[in-house]
Parts: sequence; C-alpha cells; structure tokens
Amino acid sequence: MPLGAANIVTERARHSEDSFDLVVVGGGINGVGIARDAAGQGLNVLLLERNDLAGATSSASSKLIHGGLRYLEQREFRLVRESLTEREVLWQAAPHIIRPLRFVLPVRPGLRSTWMLRAGLLLYDHLGGRRRLPPTRMLRRNRDVAFAALHERYSRAFEYSDCWTDDARLVVLNAIDAHERGAAIAVGCSFVGARRQSGAWRIEIELQGGQRRTLWARALVNAAGPWVEQVLAEVGVARRSALRLVKGSHIVVPRLYAGEHAYTLQSLDGRVIFTIPFQDSFTLIGTTDVPCGSEALPVRVSAAEIDYLCRAVAEYLRVPVTSEHVVWQYAGVRPLYDNGEVSASTVTRDYVFDLDAPARGAPVLSVFGGKLTTYRRLAEHALAELLPCLDVKPRRWTQTATLPGGDLPGGDLEAFTGDQLARYAFAPAAMLRRMCAAYGTRIERVLRGARRLADLGAEIAPQFFEAELQYLRDAEWARNAEDVLWRRSKLGLTLGRDCAERVDRWFEANRATGGGLLNGCSRAGAQRASP
Repeated sequence: MPLGAANIVTERARHSEDSFDLVVVGGGINGVGIARDAAGQGLNVLLLERNDLAGATSSASSKLIHGGLRYLEQREFRLVRESLTEREVLWQAAPHIIRPLRFVLPVRPGLRSTWMLRAGLLLYDHLGGRRRLPPTRMLRRNRDVAFAALHERYSRAFEYSDCWTDDARLVVLNAIDAHERGAAIAVGCSFVGARRQSGAWRIEIELQGGQRRTLWARALVNAAGPWVEQVLAEVGVARRSALRLVKGSHIVVPRLYAGEHAYTLQSLDGRVIFTIPFQDSFTLIGTTDVPCGSEALPVRVSAAEIDYLCRAVAEYLRVPVTSEHVVWQYAGVRPLYDNGEVSASTVTRDYVFDLDAPARGAPVLSVFGGKLTTYRRLAEHALAELLPCLDVKPRRWTQTATLPGGDLPGGDLEAFTGDQLARYAFAPAAMLRRMCAAYGTRIERVLRGARRLADLGAEIAPQFFEAELQYLRDAEWARNAEDVLWRRSKLGLTLGRDCAERVDRWFEANRATGGGLLNGCSRAGAQRASP
C-alpha cells in the first residue's frame, strides 16, 4: 500500500496527483534502479528525466557487468566483491540482455608479471562467490586459438570470465519495471528547482513545451550523475561530497578477429583497454580516462583519444587499427566520488551518498559515483539510508526479481530463440534473433501474435517494422530516431541515415499524446500491461 500524499501537510498537495512520496531526478541507471526499488516497496514514485533514459553516462559505458579486475590493484576489495556478486544476480535477472563473456588477458613482458596476474585472477575467481561462470585458465600459443589474432611476441595469456550487457536497454528495463509497479516515468520533463515548504519538497518542473508545473514530494533523490552538484545548488543544499568528472571514450570498428572472446590489453601507462565483439560485425574498443569539467558537457571523443586507443590495440593485435577504421564513436562522463587520487584512472568507482535530512524538513539524498554493475545494490543502500527518514522500514526484494523479458525458461536464451524461430517461421531469422536478445519473453508484445509479415505494418527499414516502433514508443518512451537506433537498439550501425529520417518522420506522424498532470512529457505504457 503506497504511503500516499496524506503525510504532506500542505493542503494544496493533499489528495492530488501533483504529490508523491519520492521524486527521483535523473533517468540513468542509478535513478531508474532507485525508482524501481522504491515502487516495489509501495511508494508513490515519480522519475524525472529531461532528455532520454540512459541519455548520457549510462549509454556510454564499456557495456560490461564485471567485478573490475584492475580495481584489485587499488585495494578496492569491497567494491570488487560486491560487483562480482552482482554479476551473477543481474545475469539471472536479465539473461536476454546479459550474457557471459570470456576475456583473454595476454601477459606482456615488462608490465604486470605472470605471478601477479595469476594471483589477482585467483582472487577474482573466489572473492565474489562465483557459481555459474567458468573459472580462469592459462593459455599458451601452441594450443589455444585466441593467439591467432595476437602478435608473435605474446606466448602466454590468461582467460577469465565476466559478463556483457546492453547498458541502455538495462536502464529501460528498470524503468519499465518501475512503471509497472506503480511509478510514473516522465521523460522530457526537466527539474527546475525545489524548496522545502511545510515539511515537504515544493518542486518546479518544465514540460517539453516550456510550460511549468509545481509538484510536491515527501523526499527527493538526486541521481543526476554529472549534474548532481547542479541539482544540489537548485535545491539550496550545501554540497558535502566532492564530484570528479572523468571522460571515457570508445570507438567501434569492423570486426578485428574471429571468435566470441574479448581481449583485456595492458597499456604501457598501466591502464587496460578492452576489445569486445559487438553487434555481430564489429569490435568495441575502450576506454579512456580523461579528467574534465562540467563546462565540457556534453563531451565528444577527441582525435587524441582515438589515436590512444588505436595505438594500444596495435601493440597486441595483428590487424592494424587506425582512425579511418572507426565507424562509430561515443563518449560519456563518469561522475565519480572524488577520493583525492591524482590519476583519473585510480579515482574510486565506489558510490557515496550525501543525505541532507533536517529534523523538521524533507530529506534529499544525492548519489556520488557508482558503476553499472552495482546499480541494484546502490539502490538498496540508498533506500536503506533514506526511508527511515520517512518512518518507513526498507524491504529488500530485487535480488531475486527478474527484469521485464528476463523470465526465460531456465534462463536459456538460445532455447527460447529456437522456440520463437519455430513460432514465427514467416519472419527473417536474423530479425527474430535480434528481437529475442532485446525483448526476451516480451517479444510477444512486439509481434502481437502476427501470422505474417504484413501483420507487422510498414517495413521502415530492412527487417525493421512499424510494430516494433509502436512498441518502443508506447512501452519504452522512445520519441525519435536517436532513441530507437542508438539507445533502444544499435541498428544505427547498419541501417544508415535514410532510415533515421524515416523513423523521425514516423514519430512526427504518430506522436503519442496523453492526459493528466504530466501531459507534454513522454509517459509510455499508460495502458499498463500485466507484469
């Protein structure tokens, strides 16, 4: 039973759709994770996102669910343990968008020694209670195919396990789950500011058309990522934790090697660079660690960073990589908690909360730091800090809950895909495989029981039909081609600019409208499907 707005003493807010138990600012992974957890505990929740879900940092990661092997060197043992534990929790929750991946770590003379790598990987295997993923093993050139892509000077390597995910889809799935548990998800609504009044937060927001509205909330969560300090200033609360902004850039090139393994490459400056199989035909390379300031937002990949990544890969792989090979590039800013480290690469990826909860005033909790892998635990810890201020006992429930589409029989994506290929035999196999890996069991909601391709509406692009666009608009808050082709999917890599123009035209011709307080913001899924 939601706490309701009756606890807000302001008469204007009482019994009104303008009021909430909790308003979350920021539609990245931490914001949607907190909104989902809170909604599942019965709170009346609103999430505000001024642009798109995963529109910044949360769609610009290396797309890994991992413990962070290099953080062992920095003695971040708690963070690594929590991350390793979460790795398998999240894999179980969303086996359609999270998959295991083997990483090959070549031994490079003059850098980390063989014994150091072996010891670190032994700890990595056991620190987080690995259960389903295979353990580390030693590789040698004369017996393992992973060396085919490497220069001759590399004769030994280790192979270890982590997981890969579609980061932007992970954000969207958490938002869908939050919504289906009662949260309002307002995409395209900007947080303007807030002030404490009569024991509550009086919050001003701006809708897409420029109209401003006033909301009320018992508590506020500031999960604005790189803009967390700006939100604190807008609510008139002094900052007590320091933020360190670090830019991470990635490039995508045509497939560099055969096989489904990734490489972990030690750079001469002590960092590691990943090369990861990506979207069947490509290789993802990243990341960099470049300090930046808030004045640099939004950020772009620099020529120097592209050169750095290409040179790092060329030290290991036989296939040459230059800037001319780059087909896509993206950069994001990691909003890290500043622990005083000089090097950007050694700033902690752990998270810190800044809770301002005066005795007679409404609380605000701000999130500093964090990483994709630990978002669920971050949400648990955030609510454990915040809810007692509202006289609510926190309840843990997300550890065993699947995300939308993740309820695959036995968690077996391959078997599920085979069933869908038989069920929808009229559809192209490549399209069905892509959709199973994106929507899981919710592919049925996309295809809507179609019996032939014509039932899916117009073919907007090869193997991309109108029925999918309608689903992305109505259930996933997509509003334009960028949302669809670069966040809800990565079809932009293969479909081209003319397809983007057709998608944008479709949205212009099929603009969804809704009623209620937040009309003017995208509130997908107003007609809630059964979880």
